[in-house]
Amino acid sequence: MDPIALIRNVGITAHIDAGKTTLTERVLYYSGKTHKIGEVHEGTAEMDWMEQEKERGITITSAATTCSWRAHRINIIDTPGHVDFTVEVERSLRVLDGAVGVFCAVAGVQPQSETVWRQATHYGIPRLAVVNKMDRVGADFNRAVESLVAKLGANPVPVTVPVGAEDAFAGVVDLLTMELVTFGDDLGLTVTREPLDGFLAEMAAPYRELLVEAAAEYDDALMQKYLDGGEVTPDDIRAGLRRGTLAGEIQPVLAVSALKNKGVQPVLDAVVDFLPSPLDRGAVKGINPKTEREEERRPDPKAPLTAYVFKTASDTFFGKLTFFRTYSGTLKVKDSLLNSHTGRGVRVGRLLEMHANKKTDIAELGPGEIGAAVGLKGCRTGDTLCDRDHPIALGTIEFPEPVMRVAIEPGSTADEKKLADALESLAEDDPTFTVTEDPETGQRIISGMGELHLEIIVDRLQREFGVRCRVGEPQIAYRESVSGSGEGEFTLDRQLAGKAQYAQISVAVEPAGSGEGFSFSGRVEGLPKPYHEAVLEGCRQGMQVGVVAGYPMVDVRCRLVDAAYDEELSSSEVFRAAAFRAFHLACAEAGPIVLEPVMSLEVTCPEEFLGNVLKDLSVRRGQITETRVLPGLQVVDALVPLSAMFGYSTAVRSLTQGRADYHMQFERYAAVPENSPARWW
Repeated sequence: MDPIALIRNVGITAHIDAGKTTLTERVLYYSGKTHKIGEVHEGTAEMDWMEQEKERGITITSAATTCSWRAHRINIIDTPGHVDFTVEVERSLRVLDGAVGVFCAVAGVQPQSETVWRQATHYGIPRLAVVNKMDRVGADFNRAVESLVAKLGANPVPVTVPVGAEDAFAGVVDLLTMELVTFGDDLGLTVTREPLDGFLAEMAAPYRELLVEAAAEYDDALMQKYLDGGEVTPDDIRAGLRRGTLAGEIQPVLAVSALKNKGVQPVLDAVVDFLPSPLDRGAVKGINPKTEREEERRPDPKAPLTAYVFKTASDTFFGKLTFFRTYSGTLKVKDSLLNSHTGRGVRVGRLLEMHANKKTDIAELGPGEIGAAVGLKGCRTGDTLCDRDHPIALGTIEFPEPVMRVAIEPGSTADEKKLADALESLAEDDPTFTVTEDPETGQRIISGMGELHLEIIVDRLQREFGVRCRVGEPQIAYRESVSGSGEGEFTLDRQLAGKAQYAQISVAVEPAGSGEGFSFSGRVEGLPKPYHEAVLEGCRQGMQVGVVAGYPMVDVRCRLVDAAYDEELSSSEVFRAAAFRAFHLACAEAGPIVLEPVMSLEVTCPEEFLGNVLKDLSVRRGQITETRVLPGLQVVDALVPLSAMFGYSTAVRSLTQGRADYHMQFERYAAVPENSPARWW
């Protein structure tokens, strides 16, 4: 068998606290990668290696590792579940072949579960679904599976089903072999299989019927055998399920209690049996920057090298680490490559196999492998490394805009350069973290995806980089737009620096669709091309400063209506300045508005505190979209302005005696109401 067919590149994805890292720790232990089970709640998990992760009990940065199961090499990336770090999920999924979605048996599909599922769908990644926490009070396997259909539009097909639930969860039924699988001793190392008795056989029969029918949909021979009443073997079912899974049309589901060490080994079997190898995923497509034509690169070790950079990270001992996945060719130490994005050459100093923050030197990486390199200068997320004689670019990754910002300054003048260097390094590693300077105050502004994101950044500055700094109160990343149409005309006709200057510009603006950004159209007959380009650039610069409160503008369509120039007195610089003023005049006539980020909020609390939560949300200008019932709990879905949500974690704990849990993520930008306390302009 081709060695590449024995590779699985898999991501573990889920909502925060669904048990991703706990599951990954068991996978590493049962596969022999580690010799002790790490626990998230004890701060001993191998994959949560950052101090901030150990203290908070959450995953902040995606961690890569490799293990073996049934002679297959499984490259695993454990991703964060908190929305503030969704960039880690996005760039990991870009290079993975399959994913294991982990869902809580009590809560089912949660908000971030939906987000990462959509991300996987965007990249066309086949998935397994794991219903975890079958030992928890209120666990319901069937309800969790139903939520996959209702909320994700998935087509779940159970492969294992639980025997009992909550404290009575004893093991699983393997529907492929129709056996009871139990996991002996405290660590679950001893796996025992035995035929089903009468009660369990009766319970499993409907699930088995659905499993065979689902597999038969993708295997004509199995369908014929099934219709003829012939004996259907486990291998027959596996083959059909694999075809359906690789097509992205079904998702095998397994019941697990990772914390209690029950049901994990069948998940490893399912990864090997159902998720794709690099060969199954086939050739990757990109653009040759020389010819601008689309080309393919197949997973062939002898083909020209193609590798995709999906992450960079600063390391105390190694400097800058560049994480990548090879798609074709073989990458070796000291190879000289081309970065097709920058057009510059890079040289590989060292190649590393990663196990969280532990590193092992290796000599080469073949197709389908994931690793890291030392010494690749100037590489950033989304770059393609390729053979100099066979260039190719695989495309970049789009990341969400930051929604929160704070002012930051060094603790002393001695910390100024250290702070600037540290912020530059962090911004290179995290595309959703930006550093800017306020043009009015001269303050350095850092922006991120939320309070926790910025809190972690500041903590890392102090711990990893040894920078003392002071941080202001969090501020909202407001935006501006227009609500109607408007036209503006500006004539620049004056003496500047002793020289006459002339340009006349007329532009029209109107609102664009949400998320459309800025678009420009229109041409004036006879106007030289450089002046057209100068008008475009002037209007684009005008988008950076709004006309109401100076916030950046979004979602505006601009059209050049008319322009006049003088061959002696006009220049591109003058046209750019005139276009800037004309654009702002048009925006002022088009009903300018200020937009604020609106967040999607989910609060889970005991029923007796529901009234307190709803009353508090109404004060915060929240719009309740849905309330749902879980065993002993109420779930409230709402849309709430981010400006009203500062300090909410403390408030909701106070309202519910510390028994509520909430999740918040960016939903959209919306106009700030006239009576909003957020208005100050």
